[in-house]
Amino acid sequence: MLHCWTFLPLTLSLLSTPYYYPEAKHGKGSLKYINGLPVLTVQGTPEEIGEQEAVLAIKPAARLLGYPRELLKAHGVDIAWPLIVKTGVGMYKHFPAEYQRELESAAKAAEVEKETMIVGNTMFDIKRFIACSTLIVEPERSATKQPLFGRNLDFPTLGYLQEYTLVEICKPDGKHAFASITFPGMLGCLSGMNDAGLSLAVLEVYVSADDSPRLDPRGVPYALCFRKVLEECTTVDEAETALKAMKRTTMVNLAVCDRKGGAVLEITPYHVQRRSDEKGICACTNHFRTKGLSMSLECGRYEILEKSREIKKLGLEEIAKKLDAVNQGGDTLQTMIFEPATLKLHLAYGKCPSSALPMKDLDLEPLLKKARDSAGK
Repeated sequence: MLHCWTFLPLTLSLLSTPYYYPEAKHGKGSLKYINGLPVLTVQGTPEEIGEQEAVLAIKPAARLLGYPRELLKAHGVDIAWPLIVKTGVGMYKHFPAEYQRELESAAKAAEVEKETMIVGNTMFDIKRFIACSTLIVEPERSATKQPLFGRNLDFPTLGYLQEYTLVEICKPDGKHAFASITFPGMLGCLSGMNDAGLSLAVLEVYVSADDSPRLDPRGVPYALCFRKVLEECTTVDEAETALKAMKRTTMVNLAVCDRKGGAVLEITPYHVQRRSDEKGICACTNHFRTKGLSMSLECGRYEILEKSREIKKLGLEEIAKKLDAVNQGGDTLQTMIFEPATLKLHLAYGKCPSSALPMKDLDLEPLLKKARDSAGK
């Protein structure tokens, strides 16, 4: 039986402090600190966005370019590097054309080999490392009377990845503006919210009862699928419909929430199934739980999150405590709570586990609106 496991951190970074990005402007883009959080704003065509990302974030954070191979080496699977590069390059032909253009522009402006950028955007699908936990609280159980959506991102840091956390405000021409809690060089989205309040967070899954392959390299990498959802959708229903229409690479849970409430979409290359809340609470970790996909329901982190039903009303403080209760030690590098109805983000990162840190508040509404208005000029 598959049990819910916990990462053993490869390198403890209890004394690390976040990397400080240089504040700057380039074209329509800018990078500045707001309430202690680094906020990168990029907008325009794919080529413009790629160049802005490269100049303002990828070049200053060049250390991250070596992270994928270092991660494999740390796990004793460096021998797999040539195969991962080959597989990623093969998957690149299935990227939506606008993301290919953005990646190539970023690689050129950052003076980085295109293959390096490709691996950084396909490795998640090829080799699994992400754990994570999420908790969605419906309006009837929320102290704010609006949905609340908490999330831990658990991933091996190698002692420095968490330092490069970045809030990217992205406004592609003709699409929804969105905020991605990310790292330089990532085109896709692991955690984010758009200007309609639609919010999402990915949680990897390792086995499925529907006999799906662990990887279908003919699909679109999942982080790019989720970015596309934020660019094109406004509700959970729309997100579900859009994902069913996409060619998907692998098996993941996607916790998703709009201004009215949330759900978990359990995704494989073969199926997308929806799991709704029970009594106003919708928790998620790294197992499928719907009929036809579920193989194991045993997870200590999930059980802790489920006990949120014992609390009559949950606010930011209660959700933060629950996220801290399921932290993965040195691998919990980002902790956040989204308020979809008001476009607010509460984010902690730096010293791991991030769930033990106070969250910093960021009002996304004026940032997303400003990006949208500027792009329209």
